[in-house]
Formats: sequence, structure tokens, C-alpha cells
Amino acid sequence: MSFPRTRNFATLRRAIGLLRDFRFEQTRPDIFYGNLATDTAELVAALIADLKPSTGSPALDGQLILDVGGGPGYFADAFHKRGATYLSVEPDVGEMSAAGIDVTGSVRGSGLDLPFRDDAFDVVYSSNVAEHVPDPWRMGEEMLRVTRPGGVVILSYTIWLGPFGGHETGLWEHYVGGHFARRRYEKKHGHPPKNVFGESLFEVSCTEGLDWARQVEGARLAVAFPRYHPSWAWWMVKVPLLREFLVSNLVLVLVRE
Repeated sequence: MSFPRTRNFATLRRAIGLLRDFRFEQTRPDIFYGNLATDTAELVAALIADLKPSTGSPALDGQLILDVGGGPGYFADAFHKRGATYLSVEPDVGEMSAAGIDVTGSVRGSGLDLPFRDDAFDVVYSSNVAEHVPDPWRMGEEMLRVTRPGGVVILSYTIWLGPFGGHETGLWEHYVGGHFARRRYEKKHGHPPKNVFGESLFEVSCTEGLDWARQVEGARLAVAFPRYHPSWAWWMVKVPLLREFLVSNLVLVLVRE
């Protein structure tokens, strides 16, 4: 499958815009996450349109969507505007209320043990969460469990050896080591980082995700690509070692069997 709509969406202009937004993640999360929410909804819509081209209606119209790690609710409006019914699950009460957004259908719970029945959702996705849990592949299996047969799971996460693997602790410090990056951040800022290595930030590789997606029972891997790259750079995912440094954020798209 060639994924023409998704490839047309993944332009260099989009990539540059998303890269510029990263500077607002800590200081203006409304800008960063607001734009990221719009981008995510459009990306999911493009993927569904490619996977199910014969439906004849807007890709997300009437779809029941679960956002695993939905945070304070920035993503809800972006999906509602596209005709989807949106639910989110988030373990941290403080995170859920951080932006003061009231999201109907926001559930407190863990991505490692999703509080939903089997085969409940049309689309289950998670954006930049897997690197924050100690067992990301258990979370992936839970996402598959609550997805109906024929439904789609989209798991996107930050790769540790990429430039943003250390998150707010710096662009190079995590290459020395996660604990070093944490100590340096604390010394510089006088307080721990939001994402604490070994507690709320973990090393997750590109290869681990690809291996899991190819071997997991009950689903097939439809496509894997770098989330923030233009489509002409998707080949990077196929090159061992290089992908760990240059892919930055891996998107795994699985279809539940």
C-alpha cells in the first residue's frame, strides 16, 4: 500500500512548521499542543483515508477514537471538528486539568491497563507517550485489545537516540546518559525536569518498536514512518542504526485482525 494521502500530507513545509513549534513546548503549551493536535487529527484522517479508501465519507466521520495519554485535552476539539467521537485516557489528574480544558469523555486510567472492554474503538492512537511508560509494548498490546477487528492502532513515540530523546534536558546531554542529563538540568535550573529519566522518561529505540509491531499477535503492521519528516525521508526507517539517530519520532500503524 502506497499511502498517497498520508505522503501528500507529509511535506517539508509541515515539517519545518512543527520543528519551529517545539520551542513553545514548555513556555506556551497552548501553541505547541494546539498546533500538534490539529496536525495529529489531519494525520490520522489521512491514514484512515488511505487504509479505507472506499468508504465514501470523510475519513473520521462517525469514528469512535481513543487517545491514550490525552493529557489536558488539547486534542479533543481537533477530532470533534472532523466528525469523530473522541475519548481520552490519562493517568495524571494534574495533567488532565493543566490547561483548564473541560473534555467530555476524559477518563482517568493507565495505558498499561486500559479501563475499557475489548473491541470497543474504531481507532486507538497514542502520541508521544510510549517513551514515558516503563513497558511501552504492554501499552501497545492494550491498545490493540480495545480496538475492534478491522480497526486501526497508531502508536507514535520519541526515539531515545534522536535529537529530542532527552526532551527538555537538552539536545546532546542524553547521549552522555539519561542520569547525566537529569543532573545537569537540575544544576542549571534549580529543579528537576518535568520528564525524569528512569521514572517518567525511558530509553525506547526505533528497532524495538518495529520488532514489536512485526511480531505482535492479532494485528499486521501496515506502515511505519518518521512522524515529523517529509515523505521523501521515510526511507530512513529501513536503515538500521541510522534510524535510531535520524527518525526522531516513529509512527507505527497497525490494523487489528
